[in-house]
Amino acid sequence: MGGHPDEVLAPDDWLTEVERERAARFRFEADRACFTAAHLLVRLCAAAALDADPRELTLLQHCEIHGPGHGKPSIEQAPELGVSLSHTRGYVCAAAGPGKVGVDAERVPPGPLDALLADRVLTTRERGLVTGNDELMKYWTRKEALIKRGELTLDKLRAGGDDLTGRHLLEWSAGPDIRVAVITDSPARRVAIPG
Repeated sequence: MGGHPDEVLAPDDWLTEVERERAARFRFEADRACFTAAHLLVRLCAAAALDADPRELTLLQHCEIHGPGHGKPSIEQAPELGVSLSHTRGYVCAAAGPGKVGVDAERVPPGPLDALLADRVLTTRERGLVTGNDELMKYWTRKEALIKRGELTLDKLRAGGDDLTGRHLLEWSAGPDIRVAVITDSPARRVAIPG
């Protein structure tokens, strides 16, 4: 699921105290709204996958470095369900399904190819294929989705991520300036945010 934060029609009281505290730390309201909407949307995705009531699902995140509220997300009531979420200003997306799930949304920078970023994140083969920022963000979102699945790290971006054998890729553009990639263990489809 993906769309504008205002399309996520779910109450903020579904959020945990940790999520509310993190949301409150955003400096700009637009960023706070995206964070909140993405965290609500992942519950809607999980509820659809589980045929459950989203109000009864608790999103957990814990990172050994940063503590609660950071790290790979999971649903407390269904820890075996793969879930992932992403937000960029003006757009949120989330995914849920069996196995590992990773989703990323990124804005496409205007102007000519960001060669510095391309050289930092693309393999040699990928770098030879990319001529513009839209193509660059196609690879970037794929790699971020792999990071969220736990299969790639930021320091290894140039070394891999271009082989998706055994995984399912779903991609779309949201308007002219946002790219989205979802990588799952089983076939995925894009569905509308419930309204």
